[in-house]
Formats: sequence, C-alpha cells, structure tokens
Amino acid sequence: MTTEIRVPTLGESVTEATVATWFKKPGDPVAADEMLCELETDKVTVEVPAPNAGTMGDIIASEGETVGVNALLATINEGTGAAPAPAAKPAAKPAEAAAQGGEEAPASGGSVDVMVPTLGESVTEATVSTWFKKVGDAVAADEMLCELETDKVSVEVPAPAAGTLTEITAAEGATVQANGKLAVLSASGSPASSAPAVAASAPPAATGKDVEDAPSAKKAMAEKGLTSDQVTGTGRDGRVMKEDVAKAAAAPVAAPVSASVPAAAAPAPRAPIPADDAAREERVRMTRLKQTMARRLKEAQNTAAILTTFNEVDMTEIMALRNTYKAEFEKKHGVRMGFMSFFTKACCHALKEIPEVNAEIDGTDVIYKNYVHMGVAAGTPTGLVVPVIRDVDRMSFAEIEKAITEKGKRARDGKLTMADMQGGTFTISNGGVYGSLMTAPILNPPQSGILGMAKIMDRPVAINGEVVIRPMMYLSLSYDHRIVDGKGAVTFLVRVKDALEDPRRLLMDL
Repeated sequence: MTTEIRVPTLGESVTEATVATWFKKPGDPVAADEMLCELETDKVTVEVPAPNAGTMGDIIASEGETVGVNALLATINEGTGAAPAPAAKPAAKPAEAAAQGGEEAPASGGSVDVMVPTLGESVTEATVSTWFKKVGDAVAADEMLCELETDKVSVEVPAPAAGTLTEITAAEGATVQANGKLAVLSASGSPASSAPAVAASAPPAATGKDVEDAPSAKKAMAEKGLTSDQVTGTGRDGRVMKEDVAKAAAAPVAAPVSASVPAAAAPAPRAPIPADDAAREERVRMTRLKQTMARRLKEAQNTAAILTTFNEVDMTEIMALRNTYKAEFEKKHGVRMGFMSFFTKACCHALKEIPEVNAEIDGTDVIYKNYVHMGVAAGTPTGLVVPVIRDVDRMSFAEIEKAITEKGKRARDGKLTMADMQGGTFTISNGGVYGSLMTAPILNPPQSGILGMAKIMDRPVAINGEVVIRPMMYLSLSYDHRIVDGKGAVTFLVRVKDALEDPRRLLMDL
C-alpha cells in the first residue's frame, strides 16, 4: 500500500512554499512522525512528518521546487522494517529517547525531559523569558517551571512530573524551536551540575558545520554576494534558510561600538554620545510581542495605502439609554452595559452596507467576508493585543459585552491563545480610555479598516440654531485606499454616527 505525502496547510493567506531540504531519499526506511522534508514559505519554515512507517518511495517535488497547498510531495511504501533515528538529528540521550518514544523513565533514578509545548498555528519558535525554578529545586507535578514568549502570546510550561530540576538546557533569553528541549527532571532527587546547562545553551559554532544550506538560500546568497559565514542559520541544525539571507542582507554594516554594547543588539549605528549620558542610559531588549508589533505596523504602512477620515458623534442618546437600563441590564445578564456593544453593533450595520471595509486583498483578488469577526484592541502590561470576537454580527448586546469582558480579562492575565487573535475582519481601537482626543490608528493587516474611538468630551455645538453643551466624541476610520474609496469610507463613518446618535436604528436594523 502506498501513502501520499502532501503539502500541509501553511497558514492564513499562505498558498505556496519552496521545498528546502529532503532528509530522506527513495528506498530509505521511515518511521512514523519522522521528518521527511522542510518547506519554506515567505513567513515560516514548515517540517513535513511521515504519517506512518514504511519505505521512502518516489520524491515528486525536488529541492528548490515551488509547491502549492495540498500538492503531492512524495510517496511512502508501507513496510515492516523499523526505521532508524532521523539522520538530520543528533543521537538522543537516554532520557530523550524515553520521552520521544512516549514512555516515561522509571521513578527511581529516571529522568523526564521538559519539552516546548505546542505554540500555535504557524508559530515555530519562542523565547525563554523567565525560569521560575533553578537547577536543584524540587518540583511538583504541573508546577510552573518557566514562561515562553512568542510574537503573540506568553506560554507557561508546567512540570510533566514531580522530581528535581537537574538540568536547564535553554537559558533565559534563548530562542527555542517548537517541540524543542527545555530542561530535564530527575525523580531521584540528585541535582546535577549546572555546567551542562551552560554548555547546552551555548549557540552552535558558526563555522565548520556539516549541514547543507537550503537551495533557495544558496541562490539568494549568490544574488546578494553573501557567504554562509555571514549568515546566521535558523533552520534545522543551523541550516541557512531563505529568510536568514534576507535578514543578513537587510542588516546595517556594523560600525565600531563599545565592547559593552554588542553590534548585534543595535538595529542601526548610533552617533557617539558623551560618557556621562551613556552611564545614565539603560538598554532593554524588545520583547517578541513588541518586535512583531513594530514589524507588522511598518509592513502595513509599506503595503497598504492608508488614509483616515474623521467625524464626530453626539453621545447624548446612548448615555441616556445606558443610564436608564444599566442596572436592569446588569441584573439580568450579569455583565455591565458599556459603550463597546453599541459601537460594535453600529459597525456591523455599516459593514453590511459598505462591504469593502470588511474585505481584504489577496494578490489580484478581493475577498469579501459575509461575516464579521471583530478585533477589539486591548492594552496589556506587555503591549497591545487584538483578541477577536467571532461572528459578532450574530450576537446580542449582552453577548457582545460578555465576550469583550472575557477577552479583556484574558488579555490582561496573559491567557490569550493564538486562536483568540486570528481571523479578524475589522478592528475597533478605543484610544479614548487613555484620554486621546483624536486618533488615526494603523490598519491591522490584512484587514482594510479600523475604527478609532476618542474620549467623550463636553463641547459646545449648534443644535437647531442654538449653542448647547453636548457629550461629543471624535470618530475615525483608517482604511486601505486600494480597496475602499473615499465615498465608501465617509459613508461608513456617517452610518456609524447615525446609528449611535439614534440607537433605535440598531433595534430596527435601519
């Protein structure tokens, strides 16, 4: 019987990849879940495992070839022979072999590996941010050992068993791959020396590696005039990948700097500063979340044609409605009535009339979404996150308020998952809670629109020829002018204003 090996799902909006490396050749024995090849996309590197044991058959897509999602890569002929350990990986320690084979070491004198947990779709690496235990500490089962930081969320790693922490193989600040090894627990209670941990966490030597670079990386290096020694590889066993070459080419030429400030820590050369100023400065590495925010916001500016249009809304009617029913609302639904449910409902109504604000560009196509997955920007101690409330257009006011409260609490507690922040079609950002009078938020790609809310402020306005004081709020819509024209953007914001100034329109779907 023959099993087909096909290109797996590569991630949101990613449709093709390049075959970087084959770890097996036709005729080689293959074990179930053994890595067969590595694919490269413009965002991540994806490993393709064997779905079952057998013998490697034909390789359909050779190294360097571009393949689409679900394309045929190779075949496996089922057989009875046991396959050896993957050639691309170094020999496992006894403890690793026990963990990889699914059997825990015996309680007496045995050890258990602590591995990187699943990080989420399209996330292949994380940074070890904090160790809560040190070598020699006693550990209870499920006790938190360390915290990992990805470019979107923080992940806590619990102890898989009770024992003693005998070795830390990934120190704080180290970058670890998905399913990589973090530490070793010993049930015997005899702590090991911390020296192996230091040695294990040291980066591999940059020279003398016997690893073949990815074909696409070789081509890119030739085009840019770089050598392997000038590029830091992030692939398996230090293999240089295409994105590594792009990073090396984009890196500025290192200028002479003080020995106390490594060149790699500075994204661009700094002008010399007086010694007394330098002594009063503090250099702090950006978190992965901050780095990703900076990169994505700059990508949005470089890619989308972002424009912003403004309007203002009289909040009198909503505030009166809220004051009238907030006590009864909270008693019945168990959640406070805020303003966000009104704004969310108003946006959903406007998106139905102006669907391009709820669409995205994919190459030369426009994808219109017949649903609304609303992103609600929330500030946390570690940075801005945008949890997504799915199918918000089908929710009641109470359901929206409950969802926003629950997502906000999880964001502040650092408990959001990757799934909580994926798939948004439109975003609301409330800068007014911080006192902003007017805001022009940046798009959250690949979305085409984001609503900015400012603070409510009593201002004099003309009503029926008379000057009166009303609670007013400035609204803004930042939009991608490649897909949304000026008329559509202005009309969208006017529809939101109309619905908020007369909330009865929301109830009657007008």
